[in-house]
Amino acid sequence: MSVSSETKRVENVLILQGGGSLGAFGCGVYKAIEEHGFILDIVAGTSIGGINAAIIAGTRDKDNTARKLEEFWIELSEGFVSTFGSIYENPFNPLNNFFQNQLYPLPVNKSFDGLLHSKKEHQIKIDQIRSFYSSATYGNSKFFKPRWFQPQNLFDVEYFTPSKWTYIYDHSPLIKTLEKYVDFEKLNVGSHNNPRLILTAVNILNSQALTFDSYKQQIKPKHILATSAYPLYNFPWVEVEKGIYAWDGGLLSNTPMREVLDASPILDKKIFLIENYPKRVAKLPSNLGEVYHRARDIIFSDKTEHNVKMAATITRYLDFIEELYQIIKNNKDNLDLDEKLEKKIEKKYKKYRQDHGAEIKEIYYISRDEEYPHIYENADFSPKTILNSIREGEEKANYVISKHFRS
Repeated sequence: MSVSSETKRVENVLILQGGGSLGAFGCGVYKAIEEHGFILDIVAGTSIGGINAAIIAGTRDKDNTARKLEEFWIELSEGFVSTFGSIYENPFNPLNNFFQNQLYPLPVNKSFDGLLHSKKEHQIKIDQIRSFYSSATYGNSKFFKPRWFQPQNLFDVEYFTPSKWTYIYDHSPLIKTLEKYVDFEKLNVGSHNNPRLILTAVNILNSQALTFDSYKQQIKPKHILATSAYPLYNFPWVEVEKGIYAWDGGLLSNTPMREVLDASPILDKKIFLIENYPKRVAKLPSNLGEVYHRARDIIFSDKTEHNVKMAATITRYLDFIEELYQIIKNNKDNLDLDEKLEKKIEKKYKKYRQDHGAEIKEIYYISRDEEYPHIYENADFSPKTILNSIREGEEKANYVISKHFRS
């Protein structure tokens, strides 16, 4: 069931959460959405979700958007630098003992099946921490570079005083990579042949939300850098306008639902919501690493249920206003209303009823599983992990679509 069969008053919306390398999951989701023939009216995202959204909305190849998005993720994985070599096969290497036996000791499990499961989880976590330290040390040539690997910084006085640093990694290499995938001319106010792009950030100085909307302004590379300028990844802030310095929108909300409703307050919506950070898990954390991981998931999980409830409540109120207005309109002769009062009522009716009232018809949640929760999973750009994440996103989206859109 594609949006072409829907009424004109319903928009199809894709909302993509932030989450570093977890954004590969969103790539897989979009592959399924495109394969099933959905036409998106709005694509909104923050952080890596905003980067995905920009590629979808501004694609250089509209007939193969999903393929270009996947190519982008594969290119990011090619920028990953593998480290440590085969230390895990060398029992005499001291790092082997540290990583395998001290940092992540293999759990004791009596059953054979349980032992195999524990060993698999153990190896996945070891691989992810290796990937994290690789990214932290060498960066990713397609996305971000450490300051110590940028020769031009040697001429910067601040380079030799790290106590004054406000960032460690420069993520401007991302723009050069995106040039292959995004046609920024398609992201301007006059170009409505593509999905509407909505990106979010936050003003550092006043904590106010910043929304970049392709129907209201030209989306430029600086907006892409702003939406992904996550300070706890040690990325720099971005000056998007004179005196306006922006950080990643995920600091305020990792799910830009409110911004979508504010930008398009009239038309009803069907929303595909990609959850990189699941709201619900089956068990409590079993160690401090899992505690930190779960706390992070809660911080960045979707918290838009209140927005959905409020949208439904406002819709009911507006329907009631509509009923009252029609009663007044059909009985104005009997009511003997003053002409000024009648015009005042009509003006308020148009303001409240015709400028608001978007109803969220459906939200289709497409959520990542976390069989092996790990605090470093969102910094793992290794090719194997990226491909697995894309595949998982596609599988999860196909399941949700087949469940809700059976022909």
